[in-house]
Amino acid sequence: MSKKLLEGVKVVELATFIAAAGAGRFMADCGADVIKIESAKGDPLRHTAPSEGRPLDMYENTTWDLENGNKRCISLNMKTPEGKEAFFRLLEGADVLITNWRVQALQRAGLDYETLKVKFPKLVYAMVTGYGEYGPDKDLPGFDFTAFFARGGYLDSLRQRGTVPFNVVPGVGDHNVAMNLAAGILAALYHAKMTGEGEKVETSLFETAVYNMGMMIQAANYDGIAKEYPINIREGANPFNSAWRTADDRFIQTCMPDYNMYYNQFMKAIGREDLMNNDRYFPIQNLQANGLGTEMYDICMEAMGKKTADEWKVILKEADVAFSLAQSWSEILEDEQAWANDCLYRMEYDNGNIRTLVRPPVKFQEMGVPEYKGGPLIGEQGPEILKNLGYTDEQIREYQEKGILFVWKDERKDG
Repeated sequence: MSKKLLEGVKVVELATFIAAAGAGRFMADCGADVIKIESAKGDPLRHTAPSEGRPLDMYENTTWDLENGNKRCISLNMKTPEGKEAFFRLLEGADVLITNWRVQALQRAGLDYETLKVKFPKLVYAMVTGYGEYGPDKDLPGFDFTAFFARGGYLDSLRQRGTVPFNVVPGVGDHNVAMNLAAGILAALYHAKMTGEGEKVETSLFETAVYNMGMMIQAANYDGIAKEYPINIREGANPFNSAWRTADDRFIQTCMPDYNMYYNQFMKAIGREDLMNNDRYFPIQNLQANGLGTEMYDICMEAMGKKTADEWKVILKEADVAFSLAQSWSEILEDEQAWANDCLYRMEYDNGNIRTLVRPPVKFQEMGVPEYKGGPLIGEQGPEILKNLGYTDEQIREYQEKGILFVWKDERKDG
């Protein structure tokens, strides 16, 4: 493995949950020294296992490892002068600060950008919020269920008319935000290295969702289907962009953005050569003018229901139609394509369990695939970090006794 791309870069992460932490994880994988700051209670993400259907275990915590692998951790009581002083000493040597504290909380603590840039003019200050830094809702609590899926316009696309929205799962919006924030940080870091001037980088769950939904939000400028959501799937503008139930009760999703280009190709693939060049359904302008979109949808659904998913895989591949089987998460754990592209990693925990974990999605050929160290325990490297800042062993012991520094008692080592 050649030199890591961000080797020598120092990042301080004052953040909880996923979105901001995911950006820190990406940078850690690229070789940055990412130091996560937690309270003595720890990041709430450490305790989400029951909501995900996993046992709560501080020593085998797959979600924690996903967002915090390859980082170091110090647990400081930031409400004490000594804890805050240690934080500032960390920033003196840092290139980047990542935070997801709310705007008002940052201002109250004197950790807002305008205050910190006076002390640390070269610092890249990166923040994640729920709804953006400005506006009437800037201080609302925000998670991907609320700020991303609901406020950002996803939920109406995830239900059929007259029904409640489908189940959404945690982390989807957060991971989008994480990679957006990482991109912004790297641009600002390049600027800082070239000019010696820091920068503030901000994104949010809401802003990311609006960008992701941009095509349909823009389409809502016009009278048409974008103003009619939620819709019944049978009423979509292009019936070929649908999920089809197969004979063995699986679903295959097809995508043919240009209906006219694929029409005859798809009709032949599903065994309906009799409809090729049929001017009732083709081109799409005739289909829509005749109000036959639902009829074409039903034709395709009936045809797709006559063969199994495995049979359709062969047929659609030969027809060069973009498709994919709707996979379960358990199937993804064994997906050859995922393993071939290093999406997954087998982690062996100290208890002997081997679990399949997910890696961040960006790879670098010359740097190679990074090693995967599990996320740290609460304050695990705290004494080491303070010692590197010039604190004496006596000071470190005193800080622990006074509750300024907390180090999780590792029961595996301490009995």
